[in-house]
Amino acid sequence: MSGIRIRKAEISDAPRLADIAYRAWEDGILPVVGERPGIRDEERRRLSHAVGQYWPHTIVVELDGVVVGWCARVKGRNYIPYLFVMPDLQSNGLGRMLLSRMEAMLELEGAQRIRLETPADHVRAVQFYERQGYRILALKTDGRRSQDPFGSVHLEKWLHPYDGEIEDLD
Repeated sequence: MSGIRIRKAEISDAPRLADIAYRAWEDGILPVVGERPGIRDEERRRLSHAVGQYWPHTIVVELDGVVVGWCARVKGRNYIPYLFVMPDLQSNGLGRMLLSRMEAMLELEGAQRIRLETPADHVRAVQFYERQGYRILALKTDGRRSQDPFGSVHLEKWLHPYDGEIEDLD
């Protein structure tokens, strides 16, 4: 795949980021949780709010100048709440590239480890993170509705930040 670029998100990317997140949710999560009245509108609002909250700490991947995925972190923490790639472009290494770049950025800031979570029933996502070196820490049920078994898998990856002196290479 050529024409790939990873860059910092800009506020003008927000509508596109919300659309990517919604489409990924619709493709990967909606089939698991099932349709119910208002779920689509509720999720659009939630994801749009998330984009508005996290865009300053987000990186995007472009393919031929079009944003096709994004990864966000929580400011001041080594936690990644969101990683999305357009469904028709998944399994092409774009998510891996985004995650790897975010890990490198956190590692340069001295992070020892990174944590994230993903829906427990989204087996494809759990397997993706395990292939990237994350290990499962815990499984938590969704506290909103006790009859709903849908929960999240909490994962962690240890990093190896450089803590020595940097010498001039002149």
